[in-house]
Amino acid sequence: MSPAPHRSADGIAPSAPVRRSRRTLILLLACAGILLAGLLGLGTWQLKRLQWKLDLIERVQQRVHAAPVAAPDPAHWSQISAANDEYRRVRVSGVFLDALSTKVQAVTDLGSGFWLMTPLRSADGSITLINRGYIPAGAAAEVSAAPAGITSVSGLLRMSEPGGGFLRHNDAAGNRWFSRDAAAIAAAHGLQQVAPYFIDAAASAPVAGDNAQIRYPAGGLTVISFHNNHLVYALTWYALALMLTGAACWLVREDRKQRQPLSEGKGAAAGPGD
Repeated sequence: MSPAPHRSADGIAPSAPVRRSRRTLILLLACAGILLAGLLGLGTWQLKRLQWKLDLIERVQQRVHAAPVAAPDPAHWSQISAANDEYRRVRVSGVFLDALSTKVQAVTDLGSGFWLMTPLRSADGSITLINRGYIPAGAAAEVSAAPAGITSVSGLLRMSEPGGGFLRHNDAAGNRWFSRDAAAIAAAHGLQQVAPYFIDAAASAPVAGDNAQIRYPAGGLTVISFHNNHLVYALTWYALALMLTGAACWLVREDRKQRQPLSEGKGAAAGPGD
């Protein structure tokens, strides 16, 4: 007669440990493998993006410190791109259309105020919007009018900023502008043949004997900044991949521990005397 199963003091037999089937374990490991491949792929992709961003920053720094070149003319407007042309130091000549200046809200190192965008008509009839610089809000500061006659302007080529901000949109009818949208500003003034970019004018030379006073509009305030969190993202994906690998190893080890007593029991049952 087989011995009665051992019972606890309250008469209830203890439950056996729950064992996963081999099929369930294989399925879990397969899912972990797919997820691991995805995490490693994301980490590697972020490393490639990091290298691309570093190359871009290096190219931009070279453009910023290079000698100015002629701004792209209408024949080359379709070939302009942010990757190849933004922050390139350029120069353009023409006549300012000061009466058609537009104020675009801005926050700079000098405080809150506006960018003053003034159209410049070149000899060929094409128009380029020039960001002459920052002017403070209100009438407390004196703002110089645009130079009369043919003027040469040098500065950094910037790509148009269509639409507006994340929560605020340009209102052409109300003359409220939150981004330097070259096409929209030109359309609001009925201008044609307008460049798909604008130029951030360089800082004006200080007036002799008046160095302490800021001249408005104040140019040369372009902020060149690139978000570069790719290394952090790559390390995050690789860390998750490492944690997933550790979890899979723990799962396999626990499964072996659960199956080992069962194998030993079968071996003892098949011993001499049975």
